[in-house]
Amino acid sequence: MNDRTSRPPVAPRTLLAAAALAGCLLPAQATDVPPAALPPAVLAAAAELAREAALPSAPRAARVLAVPGTPDPRLRLAPCERIEPHLLAGQPVWGRTRIGLRCAGGPVAWRVTLPVEVRVLAPALVARGPTPAGTALSADLFRLAEIDWAASPQAPLASLEGVAGRTLARAIGAGQPLQSADLQRRQWFAGGDVVRIVAVGPGYSVATDGVALGSGIEGQLVRVRTESGRIVIGRPVAAQRVEVTL
Repeated sequence: MNDRTSRPPVAPRTLLAAAALAGCLLPAQATDVPPAALPPAVLAAAAELAREAALPSAPRAARVLAVPGTPDPRLRLAPCERIEPHLLAGQPVWGRTRIGLRCAGGPVAWRVTLPVEVRVLAPALVARGPTPAGTALSADLFRLAEIDWAASPQAPLASLEGVAGRTLARAIGAGQPLQSADLQRRQWFAGGDVVRIVAVGPGYSVATDGVALGSGIEGQLVRVRTESGRIVIGRPVAAQRVEVTL
């Protein structure tokens, strides 16, 4: 018996299903439009917008530079005749940030974000050499150098004014900037000392004496008993002085 005549005919629907399955297994052809390159003028405008946003908080005479990054290469942007950069809420103005871009003149009103790095170059104190914890600050231990203030969440110190003689709480390596967080917290008074309590409210302040119920450590709250016996909580701000916000 001939095998060809013994096999039942294949139904047309079965052939269509097989063809569809074969199509699914083949590599799909790209149908997306290639990513549109952002014009250099748009990148420059976005960088300038980021630079201007950083200027108000930059130290005096600082050099503020903004370097635009590269958009996500997976983006497929429709052609646009007018692309407008704009600031995004919640984005930092220093360091790594993002600028919004929107198409204001094209068939598709798309919106994307562009990464931008903002550098704030200004003089700051850096250690001349390795400086161990417990060292008292003095001018000979540091030098001024131009560094990027945006490289750290906390701004560096530009002078020893107000901190000379303070003690380092942690070691600093050669060339590293000096920051307020590197300093040991000051103790303004001890528990049991008589302190001046300054209560500050909207448009007024009231002062009275009291007794500290704990050590007055810089940056930490302390309990104080007033002359009338009331217990208040305030913040040590100077020698024998506690500030209470009403």
